[in-house]
Amino acid sequence: MDHPYLADVADIQRIPEVETILAELCERTGMGFAAVARVTADRWVACQVLDKIEFGLNPGEELAIKTTICDEIRASGQGVYIDDVDADPEWRRHHTPALYGFRSYISWPILRGDGSFFGTLCAVDPASRLGLAGLAPQMEAYAQRIAAALDRISLAASR
Repeated sequence: MDHPYLADVADIQRIPEVETILAELCERTGMGFAAVARVTADRWVACQVLDKIEFGLNPGEELAIKTTICDEIRASGQGVYIDDVDADPEWRRHHTPALYGFRSYISWPILRGDGSFFGTLCAVDPASRLGLAGLAPQMEAYAQRIAAALDRISLAASR
């Protein structure tokens, strides 16, 4: 797997708290799949995943960027919360949930200390999950912890 974001995958894998964050995210939401993804205008690359539902995506693997909601998060800089795709007029006709077979979704942008967009912390599940918007403060805290760790890695590498 030789792509330009292999270093980003390795950096995320070197952050010990990412495993804990993914486990806590699944526990708090009841969702079965969580990931940190490197997201650019033309790429979506899984950096680290926790997959309890056989979603089938491993670190270093990619999704076509235009098939992801993370692409919209990259463009807007805003988190997205979908408790139940089928019951949500804004999302029920969106191509992504139908393509990947999920009903609930939560994602938050990971913004580096310099304000640049790294990617997203996201979770999905084939079942509906209620109250996801209430997790906004926790999602932001998780994303900030990941971004701060990435900044520390970058700083150490530049010395």
